[in-house]
Amino acid sequence: MRSTTSTSTSASSGDAAGREAGALARLAAELGLHFSDERLLEQALTHGSFVHEHPDPAPPSNERLEFLGDAVLSLLVAEALWEAHPDEPEGVLTARRAAIVSDRALARVAEGIGIGAALRLGQGAERAGERSRGSVIASALEALIAAVYLDQGLIAARGLVRRLAAAELSGDLPSAALQPAKVRLQVALAAAGLPAAVYHVVEVGGPDHARTYQVEARVDGRVMGRGMAGSRRAAEGAAAEEALLALSAGGAGEPAPEPEG
Repeated sequence: MRSTTSTSTSASSGDAAGREAGALARLAAELGLHFSDERLLEQALTHGSFVHEHPDPAPPSNERLEFLGDAVLSLLVAEALWEAHPDEPEGVLTARRAAIVSDRALARVAEGIGIGAALRLGQGAERAGERSRGSVIASALEALIAAVYLDQGLIAARGLVRRLAAAELSGDLPSAALQPAKVRLQVALAAAGLPAAVYHVVEVGGPDHARTYQVEARVDGRVMGRGMAGSRRAAEGAAAEEALLALSAGGAGEPAPEPEG
């Protein structure tokens, strides 16, 4: 009986791996991507949960690529906005860039190109619905941009970013999109009949000259979003962005931890 279960599980895992490999090949073909090192493409679509469940040998997750992709994306979007809107002041350009590179916007793009189907996930994450979770596919998109940058250089990464974000780069954003994330979250919560978000610093780390702040956005006693950045203000904005993403997806968040003492 144990052998039958093991065989069934192995077959199921093999089927899933086959589907993901096929989806990965289709994604690359549809985006016109031709990798010299296909391991970078595989890493970009490998979620940390897959690594946790396959420790020997441990394949690399996409977390390091996500880190690099975030920086590459921000640079390329800033460059494109600089060219497309030569008369706009710094404040408007900054707001435009923030709107385009937010998790919410990236998740829409990632969903549109079907990146979730190509993700390598652990079985627990699969059951939890991580394949369609906005922050997960947004991170995978950032990792993909980094993989293209490393494999083919800045010109190829620039071409990919400008294709995927063409409408947002050249078009007129609605005035609401130019508002800070905390303002947009407040408006969205009011429209949903929910109380205002409260921001809590849960951890401060790093040396004095390079502090990092971890902040939770709590709504009605539940954690709706988390953010980490080099300033409290930026971390609150990141938490608000994640809360907006959760709110748009119909998420209720999770209970906030009990206060200490």
